[in-house]
Amino acid sequence: MSFIQEYTAYLKDNPNGYWFKRKLYGFGWMPATKQGWTVLALYVLFVAGLALWGEQSVAAGQEFKMVVVPILLATALLLMVTWRTGEPLKWQWGTRDGK
Repeated sequence: MSFIQEYTAYLKDNPNGYWFKRKLYGFGWMPATKQGWTVLALYVLFVAGLALWGEQSVAAGQEFKMVVVPILLATALLLMVTWRTGEPLKWQWGTRDGK
């Protein structure tokens, strides 16, 4: 079984309906549903848009307040959403059954 097939099978096995499942290898989350992918896409679009806007319109010395703080707040919000809608975290290295 290829790595992609293994990951796809792992993400589809989601009886609890988690938006984010644990990564199959390592520590962290991976979007497992449309809702999870939507949350992640909105976060990426917000950060990219803020970075582009900030590059063009923020005066020198104002970067922290106008760009960095909103990105930190958006990251905290993303972590809160993944924590509430995601599978409990733990270190994982492959599937439990070893297939």
